[in-house]
Amino acid sequence: MLNEETKNTLEQAHLDFISTVSHELRTPLTSIRGFADTLLSSYDRLTPEQRNKFLHIIKDQSNRLINLVENLLTVSKMQSNKDLFIYKMTDVVPFVDAAMQMIKNQYKTHKYIFNYEKNLPKILVDTDKFQQIMLNLIDNASKYSMEGSTVTINAGQNFKDNMLNISVKDEGMGINEDDIKKIFNKFSRIDSPLTRKIQGNGLGLYITKTLVEKMNGKINVKSSSHGSEFTVSFKAANPDEDAVRKIKE
Repeated sequence: MLNEETKNTLEQAHLDFISTVSHELRTPLTSIRGFADTLLSSYDRLTPEQRNKFLHIIKDQSNRLINLVENLLTVSKMQSNKDLFIYKMTDVVPFVDAAMQMIKNQYKTHKYIFNYEKNLPKILVDTDKFQQIMLNLIDNASKYSMEGSTVTINAGQNFKDNMLNISVKDEGMGINEDDIKKIFNKFSRIDSPLTRKIQGNGLGLYITKTLVEKMNGKINVKSSSHGSEFTVSFKAANPDEDAVRKIKE
């Protein structure tokens, strides 16, 4: 049986969760309804440029809702241990490059650099989830840095620990030491003039850390006023390993 203090803590966490999700849903829905109403009631009086602008806002806010729902579903599956992991011997370079190209198309003014050592070892991961990790990290680096800045991705082997390290470095404003402890929590967002202008639901880094650790990896972050660097590390796979595929519930 749960004691009264634990019950109260769980109830408060549940209420906080509902409040946060409700806010994240209400904001884009209000925007979509408002611009849709304007288009319906004033379509003939709007210029083509205004119509196009309003439609793009509706599309962006719809994508925001889809992203939130997908993240919530991912969190739900992870917490219920129903998420299926299919492990494969994976060459990281094509997956990191594909993730970088996808994000690059969204941030036209940013510059992207991908450095990687030759003959990198493979790692044993779920490829879909590994790419989700890279998409989240590269998107975060892009989102929280100024236009025209550079996002640098490095992949290399740490022979001492037999690990493959992939780092994503931005040129943003950095993260305070106190905030670093919070950024991997659900719905946690840093409060700064830059982040207040950026849409987000505070689930990306929580999902990233959870996926990395479920695949026996590690994630670290270091930050300064010149930017932040997130590094994920996975054990280099043994080429002679018999199990090429591992299924874990």
